[in-house]
Amino acid sequence: MRNESLTHVMGVKIVDGKPQPAAAPVFTTVAPDEEVWIIATPGNQANPAAQDDDTPGSGALLALMPPPTGGGEAEKVPVPLEHTDVQARVDAYLATVDVTQQFRNPYDTKIEAVYVFPLPQNAAVSEFIMIIGERKIRGILREKEEAKRLYEQAKHQGYNASLLTQQRPNLFTQKVANLEPGQRIDVKLSYFQTLAYADGVYSFVFPMVVGPRFNPPATTATGQGVGAVGYGRTGASGQSTEVSYLRPNQRTAHDIDLSLTLEAGLPVEEFRSHHHDVTTTRHDDGSITYALADHSDNRIPNRDFVLSYRVAGDDIRTNVLTHTDEATSENYFTMMLIPPAELGSLERQPMEMVFVIDCSGSMGGEPIAQAKAAIVAALDQLGPDDTFQIIRFSSDASQLGPQPIAATDKNRRHAKRYVRNLHSGGGTMMIEGIKAALDFPHDPERFRVVTFLTDGFIGNDRDIIGEVSKRVGPARIFSFGVGSSPNRYLMQRMAKQGRGAAAYLGLNDDAAAVMDTYFDRVSRPALTDVAIHFGNAEVSDVYPATLPDLFVGRPVVVTGKYTGTLDHVRVGGFAGGEKRVATIAPPDDNATHPALAQVWARQRIADLSDQMTFAGVRLQKELATEILDTALSHSLMSDYTAFVAIDAAHVTAGSSGVTVHHPVPVPDGVRYDTTVAK
Repeated sequence: MRNESLTHVMGVKIVDGKPQPAAAPVFTTVAPDEEVWIIATPGNQANPAAQDDDTPGSGALLALMPPPTGGGEAEKVPVPLEHTDVQARVDAYLATVDVTQQFRNPYDTKIEAVYVFPLPQNAAVSEFIMIIGERKIRGILREKEEAKRLYEQAKHQGYNASLLTQQRPNLFTQKVANLEPGQRIDVKLSYFQTLAYADGVYSFVFPMVVGPRFNPPATTATGQGVGAVGYGRTGASGQSTEVSYLRPNQRTAHDIDLSLTLEAGLPVEEFRSHHHDVTTTRHDDGSITYALADHSDNRIPNRDFVLSYRVAGDDIRTNVLTHTDEATSENYFTMMLIPPAELGSLERQPMEMVFVIDCSGSMGGEPIAQAKAAIVAALDQLGPDDTFQIIRFSSDASQLGPQPIAATDKNRRHAKRYVRNLHSGGGTMMIEGIKAALDFPHDPERFRVVTFLTDGFIGNDRDIIGEVSKRVGPARIFSFGVGSSPNRYLMQRMAKQGRGAAAYLGLNDDAAAVMDTYFDRVSRPALTDVAIHFGNAEVSDVYPATLPDLFVGRPVVVTGKYTGTLDHVRVGGFAGGEKRVATIAPPDDNATHPALAQVWARQRIADLSDQMTFAGVRLQKELATEILDTALSHSLMSDYTAFVAIDAAHVTAGSSGVTVHHPVPVPDGVRYDTTVAK
């Protein structure tokens, strides 16, 4: 039953080879060479229990091998993830990304394959295709528990099947059932995202590895953390999600190719690849392609790919992108609110700077050296009217003094000695650092800025975000992600809840230069009480629902629905006690941006998820329903939806078995001996 019979397949279930009525699933566009299958177990058969989707692993294939004859534990055998191919295109500040991961079953027995991989925290995952040989099986989107049941039913009936679920906003799990010996399996995912823009520079980020995370005792007890174990130690962490890491003298054959094409538009004035060597190809149509240079060390997936670029011209203004959905006739818009450049010339107010540095084991070596250099540079920027405090945390928290001290020359020299003597070790009890930074009385005469410098390698992300929101008060939180693969989801969410912004400090960055730019930005008055006036247009479902303050060089993406015309849009706010208003250029009527519907839906889901962090049980259920409805109507991955693909054309022989991990490297610059359970 191939694509030419799609109109019949979409409305039926296949039970014992016979078509049966079924509710219509949610589909993305199906190409002529793709297939879609739906199956169901006969009504009198009990549904097998769905397995937990938090299967161990990260960026790796796990094989479920049949147990040895006579019982006993299965032999743990790595299954090679041969290659990952990433194709990305950027139009304005919207990226469309296709990720294809290539696996091969080298065994002489059938396997069930499971792998977990990172994606950007704002990725709107909208397509999933399983490719087996010459055949393409397109995933359909269902409610998560239903998708898991369909997958389990197909697996037990011997069909090839796959299940894609979300574990965190930046972490996904894929299961592939009943793969026969010698098969090559490709899995293709597609997503949209908005690019980060700061200080005149756009940044495209593709994460390649998940760092080893620390789980506080309360998280460990629930089993809902993210475990980090050495290769061959499967299950040692006791967590529902577990990552197996290679020892320093090990690696797999898995490599990666990545190509990023910037569409024709404003010419690129300069660019920088932060962690990889790249080649540059300029095309006749004005577009530019950046690709990973072809040498082995450059293609090991042990650090994030980050490419930043600046377009020509000093006057980058807020503009509007629009799209009309042909199926629903709904109009979507998105705009990147660029703070007025004149904010940078305003005199800064006295500050109370609180530096919170992560000194846990995962920060050992280069990461903590970069964080310490950044704090030392920031101390040199403090003026005579400023005060400061330095707090370190690992398994516990301690600080420079009982309260913030004046930024005198003597005190700054003392603080530099304190910082330089800090060393790494122990766990990441980040909540202790948050309490120490936010619980002491606020000085009403000064603007409190709390700067967290951390890799974010923790398993209790949501607990941290909740504590920030509960305790932040009048302070602003600016999160600094340190290292080659920081937890960007945590960095962005902390900054959002703390009404600040996120920045990143890589291992190859000049820590002093990065901190100098950052300090200059955060010390200036923000544009507060921001409001958008849409003129003749009627808008609805605008996200973020509450507009944040705008700091110099730190714009905010706003998206929503509208009717009418967006040709008289103005943005207003207050800075330095004065009212400031900017007019936004009308959208280009000839431009089309079909990704905007998914971008809007992803922002809505993120906003609803933020509300769930603080909601009561009844409201949480209502919000969960809204997230589910939004995800299903826009064919998006979420905490409550999943993609499932089933091939009922062929029944395989044999049974599935236990998990064998394909291990991954620790991120570049992270020490294995201080982060991974042996």
